[in-house]
Amino acid sequence: MAVEIEQFMCRTDNFGVLVHDPKSGETAIIDAPEEAPILAAIKRTGWMPTLILTTHHHADHVEANLALKERFKLRIIGPEAEKAKIPGIDETVSQGSVVRLGEERIEVIETPGHTAGHVSYHLPASKVAFTADTLFALGCGRLFECKPSVMYESLKKLAALPAETAIYCGHEYTLANARFAVTVDPGNPLLRQRAARVEALRADNKPTLPTTIGEELSTNPFLRWHDPAIRKHLGMEKASDAEVFAEIRKRKDNF
Repeated sequence: MAVEIEQFMCRTDNFGVLVHDPKSGETAIIDAPEEAPILAAIKRTGWMPTLILTTHHHADHVEANLALKERFKLRIIGPEAEKAKIPGIDETVSQGSVVRLGEERIEVIETPGHTAGHVSYHLPASKVAFTADTLFALGCGRLFECKPSVMYESLKKLAALPAETAIYCGHEYTLANARFAVTVDPGNPLLRQRAARVEALRADNKPTLPTTIGEELSTNPFLRWHDPAIRKHLGMEKASDAEVFAEIRKRKDNF
């Protein structure tokens, strides 16, 4: 039986997420951006949280850790490489670690780039992954602590997940990402169609997530470093994949 997921907005543009295993009744919170919306989601669903799965140390992902821990006596799990920066952390994980939510197996993928210790959480049985600020819909995270080559390797890991994997990201950045993406990949009809859908969704104040790995592979320029049309557009036909990615990331920084 697949997990149930409740996605909701926090702060200005953060996504909050509850992940519920219906068989065991256990619930995980993916990051803790803001206490009040998380409490509202818990009340709305009736799902009592047993743990927080932290992806990285930035304040807009851990702000409510201590308040939620005190209220629900839950465990906080987060990346070993950032344990000193994560409030209330009880248990650390790294590449290959496995966390259990009832009978659901949650596999940890180290995805540094946005921060040096960022991790993503993959639930293979439910075909879901939580990528926070590494992979966004039509984008990727800004590189605060790592070189482009590090993020490139992290995105390769995520791109290798099954195409049907549903992706939940940390922020509602898709509209801005779409407007940038068409400047890098202007001849992609799938991207043009998706950009129009995103415009319509945001005009109605509707979320653009989840996405899927398959949809990102066909439309997200940050996963399309190999595409001949993008390479030609950038004048980088003979560059390495990592160099193409770095150029796209640089252009987004200045967009």
